[in-house]
Amino acid sequence: MSPGPEGCRDLAALPKAHLHLHFTGSMRPATLQELAAERGLRLPRSLTDQVALQVEPTRRGWFRFQREYDTARAVVDSEAAMRRLLREAVEDDAAEGSGRLELQVDPTSYAPHVGGLTPALEIVLDEAEAAERATGVSLGIVVAASRTRHPLDARTLARLAARNAGRVVGFGLSNDERRGATAEFAPAFAIARDAGLASLPHGGELLGPAHVRDVVDHLRPDRLGHGVRAAEDPELLRRVVDLGIGLEVCPASNASLGVVAEPEDVPLRRLVDAGARVALGADDPLLFGSRLLAQYGIARRIGFTDIELAALAADSVRVSRAEDATKDRLLAGVDAWLAAPPPA
Repeated sequence: MSPGPEGCRDLAALPKAHLHLHFTGSMRPATLQELAAERGLRLPRSLTDQVALQVEPTRRGWFRFQREYDTARAVVDSEAAMRRLLREAVEDDAAEGSGRLELQVDPTSYAPHVGGLTPALEIVLDEAEAAERATGVSLGIVVAASRTRHPLDARTLARLAARNAGRVVGFGLSNDERRGATAEFAPAFAIARDAGLASLPHGGELLGPAHVRDVVDHLRPDRLGHGVRAAEDPELLRRVVDLGIGLEVCPASNASLGVVAEPEDVPLRRLVDAGARVALGADDPLLFGSRLLAQYGIARRIGFTDIELAALAADSVRVSRAEDATKDRLLAGVDAWLAAPPPA
């Protein structure tokens, strides 16, 4: 990678992959308000005041976050709403230089409105193909189960994901890390792996190194959603690095959920210096008030140079499940971004 002169190049022009974005959480605030008005739903001020959510890292704090998420999800009650959300998420990522988006969705949440799990996923896959053609953003879908439901539900979703391997690139596990026994979800992840899907569970956000170790042992992740708490245990972090597990680090999200006091406090430098492959992500920008581009801005404020920001973007591409041709194109774009002279 050519180093080029140092400076503050346009981060929106830096090709990158966005690997940690949730379906409902990707919604534009204006879209939420419009859909709510159409349905006669009154939104709480916390969803309309343009202020990022801030809670404590407790069960009570998580409950508040989940309540707001569920309120927003209530407006996504039709095929048209689902298609709109996905298209706008891709358009927003394209505007921020994302050439690859892997969008996480739990079809269970939308199935009652469209006739079942299979139709819900089919709508997402169909619109993903159309959005990719329209925007040029390479798009993969991650089917995710929830820790708050029975592990047998996760197996059902894993089989659905496996039947749609291709546009579906991975299988995830999200929601409150303190819920459910990680080992009980292992059979679902085995189903997904056998179909060639990536293992993409959340881990190491609300809970510390012991939880990361549990997820690594039982779910054999290719990437960890968050994983920042691995930085607290050097031996564990070395293991994560040696196994080649990518980390989807979401600074603004971690601050909003009380994992760190400020986004700049995320141990990004420690993770990168240890050799971890990091992909920055926005998680739920609707609630956290911060999209992908802002995460790169946070890294810049921490002290990451343009050379280091380019390396982060390149790693996000490398740990994605994009096709080789897409990876090569985006990596060439990263090199070109870095080789160009910075603004005066």
